Amino acid sequence: MEVVVTTRNCEVSDRYRDHVAEKLSRLEKHDHRIIRMHVEVSHRTNSRQPKGAVRLELTAFTKGPVVRAEACAEDKMAALDLALDKMAAQMRRAADRRRVHRGRRTPVSVGQALSEVPVDGAEATEDGTPVEHQVGPITVTGEGPLVVREKTHTAAPMTLDQALYEMELVGHDFYLFLDKESERPSVVYRRRGYDYGVIALDRAE
Repeated sequence: MEVVVTTRNCEVSDRYRDHVAEKLSRLEKHDHRIIRMHVEVSHRTNSRQPKGAVRLELTAFTKGPVVRAEACAEDKMAALDLALDKMAAQMRRAADRRRVHRGRRTPVSVGQALSEVPVDGAEATEDGTPVEHQVGPITVTGEGPLVVREKTHTAAPMTLDQALYEMELVGHDFYLFLDKESERPSVVYRRRGYDYGVIALDRAE
């Protein structure tokens, strides 16, 4: 895999270039078809990014579609790690889709997948009374399969334009954000064609 590092309004050392090549080599485990990786490092170019921030763009040229990811951070190392995580996530999803498409893995429903997950303490008592047990913060009665995964992210309030920009960067069809104007939790999502929708939450009275 060839790695090409270019800069804009900044300079990088040979040591950093070697570090970039070493880090990017890990992407080959997700997609062995990568031919060339283009890395562009630049300093802050617009008012949305913090002053002095570093912006890093990754472009993977493969035998399939071109894959892109970018990130902005306070230094070059952090920007590389963020962009690398985003690109790795995209490649993992693409690899999963290819495996399903080629028949190597049979898609299962959510119910089937959850039913295969063993839950400790789900047995009934001797008189047939279902046993209650805790799965995360939720009390589950009986053998009902339930998987709880909790994630908490810290995020600064942002405008709708910024949320759309971030959604395109991560390659998802939706993006959860805290609206800067209304201060409400909101989700922007992709509709058919080139339209977008926004869902916001208001506290019930």
